[in-house]
Amino acid sequence: MNERSLSRDEAGSAQDIQRAIDEMSRGGGRLVLPAMELVLDRGLALRSGVELVGQGPRTVLRKGPGRVYPLSGYHNYGMADVPLVSAAGLEPGMTVSVHDNRTHGGFYETFATISWVDGAWVGLDHGIEADYRADEEPCLTTVYPLVFAHRVRGAALRNLRLEGSRDDNDKAMGGCRGGAVYFYQCAGMEVAGVEERDYRGEGLSFQMCRDVRIVDSRFDQNTGNGLHPGAGSTNALFEACGGAGNERSGFFFCVRATRITVRDSVFRDNGSGVSIGTRDCHNLLEGCTIEGNGGPGVLARQTPSPTEVHSCEVRGNRIAGNCRTEGRGQIEIVTDAHDLAIVGNEVAGSAARAAAGVFAEATARDLYLDGNAISGCEPGIAVPPSSLARTRPAFECGYGTAGESDFRHLPHIAG
Repeated sequence: MNERSLSRDEAGSAQDIQRAIDEMSRGGGRLVLPAMELVLDRGLALRSGVELVGQGPRTVLRKGPGRVYPLSGYHNYGMADVPLVSAAGLEPGMTVSVHDNRTHGGFYETFATISWVDGAWVGLDHGIEADYRADEEPCLTTVYPLVFAHRVRGAALRNLRLEGSRDDNDKAMGGCRGGAVYFYQCAGMEVAGVEERDYRGEGLSFQMCRDVRIVDSRFDQNTGNGLHPGAGSTNALFEACGGAGNERSGFFFCVRATRITVRDSVFRDNGSGVSIGTRDCHNLLEGCTIEGNGGPGVLARQTPSPTEVHSCEVRGNRIAGNCRTEGRGQIEIVTDAHDLAIVGNEVAGSAARAAAGVFAEATARDLYLDGNAISGCEPGIAVPPSSLARTRPAFECGYGTAGESDFRHLPHIAG
């Protein structure tokens, strides 16, 4: 593999590192950063076939301060520019977000790279994702992922530390368009040996991706979720990872995140532990420690038919001391969830607040419980008999079980 190691002078700015990534992308290879601490004024864009590698915790990339630039008025969907009151301090190559304070979130936020600046007009590398109305306080902000990839194959991020500097960033970035680490419409990505913390938003988010591996990495103390696979992402492995102190969930399966394995990972002291919801099916949670979270340790959340959670297994985990502030069970299953196997877990209550070991609403069905050691919960099992399955539901789940038909909702990503 082609490899290049940068000196501190060669890695003296985000622009310098981006230039080196772009040069490496011509043939692929490994770009090695030195031991250093660098404040980023823009996000680093990974390219296909490039591995960005640090020196472990001795390589620190820190997000720069966030600035807010109000739009001077209305601007409409699809335009690859925005009018600002002032563009002072902005320059081509910077990464920015466009959003408002009222109605637009999710995929309606815009994340883009500045292509030109002409007076108070700023050009973007693609069109904006929504109409932004003057009475909704639209703004451009220097809010961006520290490392991101759009429509990339076979790239990796390894062995470094990311600092989100959330106290210096008043605006948060939504998890659909960003995170401290963010991938969109990518395949064959890997994150290994990464420590991330303190981002105003999600620690890790990837959307509409396939064949992703996240190993031996932590995402802590973010204002959103720690780890967030979503928007149809299929066939992903999370192994030996962690999420602690995040204001939302330690791990959040978003819409149609399927054929995913979360193994030997720790989710502690978050808003909730592991949350699974809309069309998040054929997933495996195995050998994890889920402790001391404010809400349920494992939540199959509100997802009415036909988008209900089904065909998932929760196996061999320690789920203890959760529901400290809310929740009806260490494991809580709501609405129309069905065909779930909950087997061989150690489940223990919290001294802070009483809750069941396993709770399910009456609309859930075909829940298979076997071999769970439940203690200190009131009651141990709060599941209607009509919701229980006598035999184990038959399904495959987790990383490596996807067939080609499981990727057909992602036609833009080749296998």
